[in-house]
Amino acid sequence: MNHLSSIFNHYVQQFCVFVAISVLGIGAVAQTSAEEEGAVAAAMAAMDAFMLGFNGRDPEAWAASLNYPHVRFASGTVTVWDSAEDFSQTRAFETLPRSGWDHSHWLTRDVVLVSSEKVHIATVFQRFNSDNEVLATYESLYIVTKMDGHWGTQARSSLAP
Repeated sequence: MNHLSSIFNHYVQQFCVFVAISVLGIGAVAQTSAEEEGAVAAAMAAMDAFMLGFNGRDPEAWAASLNYPHVRFASGTVTVWDSAEDFSQTRAFETLPRSGWDHSHWLTRDVVLVSSEKVHIATVFQRFNSDNEVLATYESLYIVTKMDGHWGTQARSSLAP
């Protein structure tokens, strides 16, 4: 178990380095090329699929918008899902409505790092109640990757609970 814990900690440290590099690169001007523009378009489409599955309260569609292993940093914890099957067992659609949540949407999505197979996107999103009143606004970082031809969110870090 210590070996697995050591490996997990190593990957968490690597992810934190990627997050730090992304935040430092926010002011950098990204090179544009047809390949990078295609990557950004695909990453944005994956994030749209993420939000559609989430707002539709459809665990399978939401899980299909991700790449695995999928990592989430939030609420002082790190959660890793190894597969879509694991992720689709989420209890988010039981717990979030108890907070008054009905739906969410992106306010901003700013590309901060891009390559042909990975895009880091700094976001601001809002959560709403059923009367379309804002419950909260959160900043986050999404890392969207291309794996086996599939674009999906592979890691996300937010200040949302």
